[in-house]
This record gives sequence, structure tokens and C-alpha cells, in this order.
Amino acid sequence: MNKNASLEFTVNKANNSIHIKREFDANLKQVWQAWTDPELLDKWWAPKPYHIETKSLNFEEGGRWLYAMVSPTNEKDWCKADYKKIAHLKSISWLDAFCDEEGNDTYGKPNSSWTNIFSEENGTTTVDITLQHESKADLEMVIQMGFKEGFSMALENLDKVLSNLNTP
Repeated sequence: MNKNASLEFTVNKANNSIHIKREFDANLKQVWQAWTDPELLDKWWAPKPYHIETKSLNFEEGGRWLYAMVSPTNEKDWCKADYKKIAHLKSISWLDAFCDEEGNDTYGKPNSSWTNIFSEENGTTTVDITLQHESKADLEMVIQMGFKEGFSMALENLDKVLSNLNTP
């Protein structure tokens, strides 16, 4: 793990949001690639011992990332990210939702609107993430599902992926 990485994780119940700010010892292009390349996403997005299998990724506004989070017993929970806005090397916004293998919404689990803002200073890239939920109940469900712990582990996986990109 990046020894100097700072992680901020705050929950704002007044506006049903989660804010995460994380630094990485990698340049902006590498961090951006890790968030947009399905081969790299598959290596870090899930907390261990889970892993991700991307079925498809069309990284453009109006495009979709369809993937399964796969358990150690090979059970698959399908998810999708419907990309809303993309500003190359600056920001990505998407609607994250649980779905079936074909990308059809499954109800009963919360959706999240993600906005990620990327910036670099002196070789350190910061990703500033906001997840917006429709209701306090949705926010509470995401928290109860272990989002903070799982996503923190995934970000540590990303540190490893990025360090491998830096290795000649």
C-alpha cells in the first residue's frame, strides 16, 4: 500500500451522500487508465477474496460498464455503471446499479450516482469521489453492506496495480 496515501471517507446523512478522497503514488494518466481500462479494473475493483469479471465496457458518455463481482464460491452479483459525463483526465460521472447479467435493473438494492474528479500534483494523483443516493434508506443500506470497508480494500488493490504499472 502507498504509505503516504491519505484516505478521507465521510458520510453526510443530511444530503444522502458519501465523500471519499484518496491519493495515489502515480501520475494522472496511470490512475485514469486504472479507472477506465477493463483489464485493469478487473484487477482492483473488488475487495479480496472477491474479484471482478467485466462482461463489457463502452467507456463513453452514454456507454456502460457491465461486470460481475465474483465470490470465492463463484457466485456472481451483477452491476453496471451507466456513464453520464466524461471529461478526459478530469472527471467521470456514472449511475451505479445492481442488475442482471444483461444489464436489466434489479430492484431492492440502492443505486448510487458517482462523480469522480481526478487531479495531479507533483506526481501524486488525487481522486475525489462523491456518491449520491436517492434516500437516507439507500445510503444506510450501502453502509450496512460494508461499502466503506470493501471500497477501502479495493483502493488498496489499486495501489498494487499502479505500483506494477510503475515497474519497468
